[in-house]
Formats: sequence, C-alpha cells, structure tokens
Amino acid sequence: MKTIKTTMLLALMLCLTVNFSNSQQAYQIHQDNVKPSKFMEYEKIAKEFQAACIEHNLQTSWFSAMSHDFKYFYVTPIENFAELDKNPFADMAKAMGDKFGEMFDRFDACYDSHGTYIIVKDDALSYSPAEDAQPAEAENYRTWFYMYYKPENAKKMREGMKAVKAMFKSKGSTEYYNVYRNGFGQMESYYFVSIPAKDAIDSAKRGEANKEVLGPDRWDTFAKVMNYTTRTEEYTGEMRPDLSYAPKED
Repeated sequence: MKTIKTTMLLALMLCLTVNFSNSQQAYQIHQDNVKPSKFMEYEKIAKEFQAACIEHNLQTSWFSAMSHDFKYFYVTPIENFAELDKNPFADMAKAMGDKFGEMFDRFDACYDSHGTYIIVKDDALSYSPAEDAQPAEAENYRTWFYMYYKPENAKKMREGMKAVKAMFKSKGSTEYYNVYRNGFGQMESYYFVSIPAKDAIDSAKRGEANKEVLGPDRWDTFAKVMNYTTRTEEYTGEMRPDLSYAPKED
C-alpha cells in the first residue's frame, strides 16, 4: 500500500510539472472577497499598502483587477512552483514592524474569505491579437466568462475551444479575447475567457457587432463547447492600474 501511494504521488507531481512547464504563462492570483459595506475602507487600505510598497521598494510585482461584485484580484506572473516558497514581504515587514501586521488586520476586517491559487494563460486557445495579461489603460473594462466542465470531458472542451477560435479567425472577428484555465490549488476544471473593452457601452456595442460578423451559424460552433459545459458564470469588472505595483527600475 505504501508503494502504491508513493507511485500515485509521484505521478501526480509529474503531471503538475508537465502542465506547468508547457504553459505559456502561469499566474499566482490572490483573491479578496470584499464585503460591500467595507468597499470604501478596503480601497483606502489597498492604496496605503501600495504606497508602503513603493516606499520600501518591494521586490515583487502584480497587476490588479476587481469584479463588480467586489472581488479583488492581485495577479503575479510566476515561472515555477519554487517561487511560491519565497516571501517577498519579509524585509518590508521587518522594516515596518507592528505597522505591517496592523495593516493586514485592517484588511482582514474587510472580507470574510480570501485565498491564493494559480491560473494558466492558454495561448493556443486565445484569439490574437488579444491584449497581454497586463492591459493598456484605454481598455480596462472586462467581461469574464467561466465555463466549468467535468475532467472526463477535458479533451472535448479543448477541441470545442479550438473550433471557436477558428471560427472567429475565419470570420475576421475583431472581438479579441484571452483564455485561461484552472491551475494548482483549485478543485474544479474550467476555462475562462477575458474580453477587453473601453467601458460597458463599448463592450455591448462590440458584442452586438460581433454577432453580425459571426452570423447565425455561430451557435453550431458554440455548441461544441456548451455541450460539455456543466455550468457557466459571467462577471464584469475592470483592471485597476491604480492598485497595481512594480518595483523601481535600476
């Protein structure tokens, strides 16, 4: 039994390593599910924290986003799992003393749940020239579509996502998007599609125009994904350059 368990563990580690190394880019996401009543207080603390990072020239970086249901996301590109062992805040915490812990105590009062996980950008499924993960300020508005599926349907889902991309390309669509998939630290399998726009009005106009470009037969292609999707979620939000951070360049 011990040998079987060890073999299964090694196989799991190998699978995780392969998935990670074959990806175009992996991201560590820290998500804060902020209480609506604490929204303004959270914003205040987040900007104080960013200012402290600038003051202490913290040696890490992230870009930020928020959904309109008050979830905040801090997104850091990573190259491998070894980066997860690092504590980039150690020197800053030491320099700030009690103020560092007090700041996070104030953060904790603003949400009932938060956590960290990994997602992977899938360039093979993204429709270029979609924006890079860190977008231009001109198109900070986002629509996010999540499509969950059973692991047994992973191959069919991927084939369907490729078919959708091929349709967009063949029709000459200018509604570009990036695709990400679940990574380490998540229990469900999903793809999520991120579509940029200038604002909600621009997003709606572009969406309607894209329907005309793709035509009525688009549903036949979309069905290749939806037939294997167990549930969907749709959110709107925006990128937050004002809460993003990068250290000073030498």
